[in-house]
Amino acid sequence: MDDGKKKLLVACAAFMLTSAILAFTQPDGRPKEATAKREAAVQPHGIPIAAIRGDSSRNDKPADHERTAVDLLAEAERLRIPPVNARVDPVWRAIPGYNGLEVDLDRTLARLLENPQVTEIPYVFREIEPDIKLADLPPEPIYKGNPDKPIVSFMVNVAWGNEHLPDLLRVLREEGVKTTFFLDGSWLKNNRELALAILEDGHELANHGYSHKMMSRLGEAEVLDEIRKTEALLKDLGVNNRLFAPPAGDFDAKTVRLARREGLYTILWTLDTVDWKKPDPASVVRKINRRLEPGALVLMHPTEAAVNSLPAMIRHARERGFKVGTVSELIDEKRLPPDVESVERSSDF
Repeated sequence: MDDGKKKLLVACAAFMLTSAILAFTQPDGRPKEATAKREAAVQPHGIPIAAIRGDSSRNDKPADHERTAVDLLAEAERLRIPPVNARVDPVWRAIPGYNGLEVDLDRTLARLLENPQVTEIPYVFREIEPDIKLADLPPEPIYKGNPDKPIVSFMVNVAWGNEHLPDLLRVLREEGVKTTFFLDGSWLKNNRELALAILEDGHELANHGYSHKMMSRLGEAEVLDEIRKTEALLKDLGVNNRLFAPPAGDFDAKTVRLARREGLYTILWTLDTVDWKKPDPASVVRKINRRLEPGALVLMHPTEAAVNSLPAMIRHARERGFKVGTVSELIDEKRLPPDVESVERSSDF
């Protein structure tokens, strides 16, 4: 028997003993009368608590305790969600990894021992990191997040459109959404107060180059200059950035390699609203909603079309069960909170 199983067996035995004592006594020490009925209770996930405590009407043997421990281990294994490694896709390039989930047996049993009268097993989970993370991949552009992570991001590239930014920020506030704004450096230099307003609303600020030049047409020194000048301006705002969206989505392998050398991931998009062409907002909503999927990066700009289409797109994403968040949240290996993701429980233990 391995150490983990021994530890579980000892904890189960202690839990059964404590429960058996409690099962036959009132708080004042008198015998209980409805013990059998209480012990037959089944917790919401379908696991009889008596199966964990043991049946007080029989003499539990070590074999019974061991069987209970094995059952718990089997259920923990059934609930385990394996991590997903980051990978390079032949079409979508860098796909981030995604943490798995497993039952923390030590903390789960500690909770059981703290409260032996519980009617359901108080599972405690912990995340399992993948063997290969995004940082382990060679420099590649990112077009989307991991498809197992139910999150999308409506990213905003900013080099113009000041007149629409207040309304765009208002919509995001009303919808309770934080997103990522990729700022052109020359715009940032001349619009520091607007940038601060975006930051103060809780949004993420990132690098969109300095003067909207086509990166693939520049030499190494020029690419680095475009990236570093904007990084300096972001740092001046107190931003610790790790994202770079090349202007117009133009890049080559050199661009991605140099950005990564500067500590930045190169971000592209899954879906493009093409809002700068002033489309009908309804057509934008139809186009994006029809193709929205987990991990989608949706490109927007500060435009009237973006302002008028964003609420419907956000609501549709939420109806689909997706969190709407920042680009950093989307590419991160960490799992989403339990209100977004749920772990299936057994209906028959």
